[in-house]
Amino acid sequence: MTGAKVIMSFPVTPTSHRLAEYEARGGYATLRKVLGQMRPEDVTKEVTASGLLGHGGAAFPVGRKWQVVHLNDGQPHYLCANADEGEPGTFKDRWILENAPHLLLESMLIASYALQVRNAFVYIRGEFDLPYRRLAAAVEEAYAAGYFGSRILGTDFSCDVVVYRGAGSYVCGEASALITSIEGKKGYPRNRPPRLTVRGLYQRPTVVNNVETLANITGILRDGAEAFRKIGTPKSPGTQLVSISGHIAKPGVYEVEYGYPVEKFLFDDCGGMLGGKPLKCIVPGGISTKVLTRADIAGLTYDHKAFEARGSQIGSGGMIAIAEGTCMVRLLQVMLRFYHHESCGQCTPCREGMGWLHRTIDRIVAGQGRAGDIDTLVRVSEANDGTTICGMGDAAGYATVGIIAKYRDEFEYFIANGRSKFDGRLEVDLGQAAEAAYA
Repeated sequence: MTGAKVIMSFPVTPTSHRLAEYEARGGYATLRKVLGQMRPEDVTKEVTASGLLGHGGAAFPVGRKWQVVHLNDGQPHYLCANADEGEPGTFKDRWILENAPHLLLESMLIASYALQVRNAFVYIRGEFDLPYRRLAAAVEEAYAAGYFGSRILGTDFSCDVVVYRGAGSYVCGEASALITSIEGKKGYPRNRPPRLTVRGLYQRPTVVNNVETLANITGILRDGAEAFRKIGTPKSPGTQLVSISGHIAKPGVYEVEYGYPVEKFLFDDCGGMLGGKPLKCIVPGGISTKVLTRADIAGLTYDHKAFEARGSQIGSGGMIAIAEGTCMVRLLQVMLRFYHHESCGQCTPCREGMGWLHRTIDRIVAGQGRAGDIDTLVRVSEANDGTTICGMGDAAGYATVGIIAKYRDEFEYFIANGRSKFDGRLEVDLGQAAEAAYA
């Protein structure tokens, strides 16, 4: 068992996405309690007291983000749920949208009440078909039941929600690019300051929270902050939905309590490696995080501080297990192909740097590597660090420098011999990892 459950505390059935079943499990009862018994500021205090961290990658305290929104100027302000889940290896938000869309909607209503938001948005990845259809159907059900619209449940609180489909840009998963896209402009990230909580959507204060982050709100307000803090660790309370794929026996989405042993998760809960092969490394939190070797995860627990102490991050919770015999040069090629394709081109270091990294790794894999190519990959990655508006340039650098630091010998062999030191090719295409987990 991976510990206590917050989001997965209900059974998933073929109809768990429907309103009738959600209400039968107590759905929207917490919203009724909040609207009938609590003031907006009380909700924010409870979320702050829970210690809930963001689950989109940055792990910023949610209560602190809510507290800085300027509410009392009489002007509109907004809440956006970030469902633009495009990080390779990450599919836990997709799981929520497909199986528990009403949990997201109830949590958004509670958050909107706390923030005094009249108009909320869900920005969903354009490639998500079933998640979009189930979310759109859930919105219709919620409106018909009186959970959205004017004077919700007979109170003075009114709120509408709009589901906005993206057009496939990975960069629009970044909060400011997401907002720019909703405004009908090209999805470019914005310079900050000002922060989005000061000047966001339509130049008004805006809170952008990840789908999983918001999905925790209902449970916190139902059971209380104190109960939530009993789960996990003091500095990382609660749980994380981990989407695991790659060379693993039982891929899928698991709810893991912070502080849970990583080795136990991999080798017991997930059934170990496919075919009994030895584990070489893991990509711990989406490809924007540095790889951790088998030795790195010895004794490692699943919490933010522990991962940082080993030189990586939990990130988006998208874990990819890599077996011995996998060529790390080709793995990096897959990653850099993705980053080069997805760069929006706004910032010169990212636009030019991604192309340079991709061309260099392609040359190595083609058997035409040069003596200085490894240093070029590191140098370009380091030059991108901190020089772009969003974190994409940094992310590609983390992946590149992290893999080279742990497996430089494989790159040296490839350049010296014009081929990989392994006979086989990369066994799992990262672009298909999430689909394999759903098969």
